[in-house]
Amino acid sequence: MAYTVHQAKTNFSRILKEVEAGQEVIVMRGRKPVAKVVPIESPAFSRSALAGSYRGKLSRTEDAFAPLSDAELREMGLHYLADAPLEPSSENR
Repeated sequence: MAYTVHQAKTNFSRILKEVEAGQEVIVMRGRKPVAKVVPIESPAFSRSALAGSYRGKLSRTEDAFAPLSDAELREMGLHYLADAPLEPSSENR
């Protein structure tokens, strides 16, 4: 289907419905085609399918969520956490 610029501006909702139905719409300036409105193709996979593709491929050790030692924090560049107090002082409350 083809529309002039004026028709496209006036009937934009209709054009979107046509595109959603799988049609391509041409917008013309006079007799010269200047734009094509086409549907966006659905992605080949969904996020849930992507997450499921890792099933059985990842593992963790029992200490994966155990607190890190001060030495491990410093090794990871998180020295500011190792030097921080565990509880805020009563002055900061």
